[in-house]
Amino acid sequence: MERSEKRLKERLRVCVATCNRADYSKLAPIMFGIKSHPEIFDLEVVVLGSHLIDDYGNTFRMIEQDEFDIGSKLHTIVRGEDEAAMVESVGLALVKLPDVLQRLAPDILLVHGDRFDALALATAAALMNIRILHLEGGEVSGTIDDSIRHAISKLAHYHAVCTRSAERHLISMCEDHSHILLAGCPSYDKLLSAHQRDDYTDIIKSWLGDDVKEQDYIVALQHPVTTDIKNSIKIYELMLDALISFNKRTLVLFPNIDAGSKEMVRVMRRKGIEQHPNFRAVKHVPFDQFIQLVAHAGCMIGNSSCGVREAGAFGTPVINLGTRQTGRETGENVLHVRDADTHNKIYHALELQFGKRYPCSKIYGDGNAVQRILKFMQSIDLSEPLQKKFCFPPVKECISQDIDHILETQSALAVDLGGTNLRVAIVSMKGKVVKKYVQLNPKTFEERIELILTMCKQAMADAVHLNCRILGVGVSTGGRVNPQDGIVLHSTKLINEWSSVDIRTPLSSALHLPVWVDNDGNCAALAERKFGHGKGMENFVTIITGTGIGGGIIQHNELIHGSTFCAAELGHIVVSLEGPECMCGSHGCIEAYSSGLALQREAKRLHDEDLLLVEGMTVNNKEQVNAIHLINAAHLGNSKAESVLHTAGTALGLGIVNILHMINPSLVILSGVLAAHYENPVRQVISQRALLSAQGTKVMVSELEDPALLGAASMVLDYTTRRTY
Repeated sequence: MERSEKRLKERLRVCVATCNRADYSKLAPIMFGIKSHPEIFDLEVVVLGSHLIDDYGNTFRMIEQDEFDIGSKLHTIVRGEDEAAMVESVGLALVKLPDVLQRLAPDILLVHGDRFDALALATAAALMNIRILHLEGGEVSGTIDDSIRHAISKLAHYHAVCTRSAERHLISMCEDHSHILLAGCPSYDKLLSAHQRDDYTDIIKSWLGDDVKEQDYIVALQHPVTTDIKNSIKIYELMLDALISFNKRTLVLFPNIDAGSKEMVRVMRRKGIEQHPNFRAVKHVPFDQFIQLVAHAGCMIGNSSCGVREAGAFGTPVINLGTRQTGRETGENVLHVRDADTHNKIYHALELQFGKRYPCSKIYGDGNAVQRILKFMQSIDLSEPLQKKFCFPPVKECISQDIDHILETQSALAVDLGGTNLRVAIVSMKGKVVKKYVQLNPKTFEERIELILTMCKQAMADAVHLNCRILGVGVSTGGRVNPQDGIVLHSTKLINEWSSVDIRTPLSSALHLPVWVDNDGNCAALAERKFGHGKGMENFVTIITGTGIGGGIIQHNELIHGSTFCAAELGHIVVSLEGPECMCGSHGCIEAYSSGLALQREAKRLHDEDLLLVEGMTVNNKEQVNAIHLINAAHLGNSKAESVLHTAGTALGLGIVNILHMINPSLVILSGVLAAHYENPVRQVISQRALLSAQGTKVMVSELEDPALLGAASMVLDYTTRRTY
């Protein structure tokens, strides 16, 4: 008997408080987990808020249907659905909660999310020295919800978060990292295992009618924005107008109890939604059935967190209206219409999204949240003092996309700093050079920066008339670059006075745009990854064959920079101990054999020895001998020129064989003006010199006309957008 009593005393007494249908969907999986371990946990359930209101479906009944014993029902809602009623409801809850919490004396109180009811729970528990475990803190959405969520986080002692970003936000808010669990969303445990029920067609028909097919209907769920009620009601009205025009069967759920909900219901009834043949208006759908309806919808529209969270697990296309979920992490299935100020804009979003399918996203969970949370609760040391610890790390912001970016052509300013010319271009998301500007590259740093700014400002002015939205500036330059800081560390000899130079700061400050900077070889690789032969390839190498030899390496879809930003200096792979001197000061580099300058040097040598020109060739006195003359001579049968080109091709091939043996890419892309001349020699050397396992590596010539500009643009387009059209 004594042992049994001791065991009961050792059980962790957990109180789960649920306020509405939405938070119960997150708390229920945890409640089932707690209930399945009676030897470890003692569960107490408290129900309050809109669960107990008939107008919102009396959703406490679904808790009873799930066979949970509700220990306390607290009527805490003051009707009125305006700001004052919300405040009064918090006050009423604070009056009623102390007696319940004192009677239950839980070891841990579970509080979910960002509702005003949850704020009352956290406030009462914190003042009564009850440990609080807050679910889904650290997220960023918008409106008053953010303030309430973060306030609860500051009151809570422990946190179970859904995403790595939310975890970082809490750490940045000074929460103790050891008290934060990256669990994932508990509702995903049920979503990922249950959304493929065999009877989903029956569920669709029961809510929307027998004639409705899968992916041919819309789920609409729009809540008030308490910090901007008037505008949120306007958006709601525009959404309903757009849905009426779109003419698809639509399930409309009533809004939650926040201030402004009465006005939204009036709008719905004024438009006759409840009697409209295309609409089904309901107050509540059981969560397991709601999963099926969202999973198989042609689109979901509104501002519910379900749209930006749970719907991603199914790849359901979502249109998020207004600012209520601003800042939330989303999968590529979500299209934001933050300035939903016209019927046409929302209708256009419906046209873009309806009927699409996207890859399933697991941003918010992998189906194992509950077991992590249960284990986390067991690890809580009840003898530990309640006083919180604090730290002060930096905050990182997330970037999302808005429909206004789509209605304009998303574009980047690309800058290519060459040895002779300075080029600036407006480049669209699809890699089209909308407009290009070319000027001779000045000699001094000050003149170059001034010219870049002048050309960029001109391009930005032209972009307005071209309906292009400039998202940022990408700069491609020769030499060794620190892309993290936007600094050219060491330049090539072709670009004098361009070393240890901060390019990012003056451009960003003057243009008020984010700026990315990288080496031209790396930019060529980025261009191939986004627009060229490297698209969809995890591992490949790009070799630039031009005035010099450069390149870039993509490994596991990422550009390799190296510890001192010296990776992919492919032109300086040594292929001969006794070779000619290279511009880097070494001997026998690929660049000393195969670059345009190397071929020019050999052409000049042959010309000086009267060994270059053959029948059909002329070089006038004013013309400088260059690589093209050497190539033409070889094509016309000049054996000396052929020998030089053979040596150059062999040197490049040997260097590429070394690359194959070091990093084993699946593709080698030759880029630049000399690429076509080196394709066959490189393939021959690979077949003769490479290991058998590397001989099958593909060698292709780039089809991109401006790899430096396109690569510079891709830095901007890849980092500032999350969707591609």
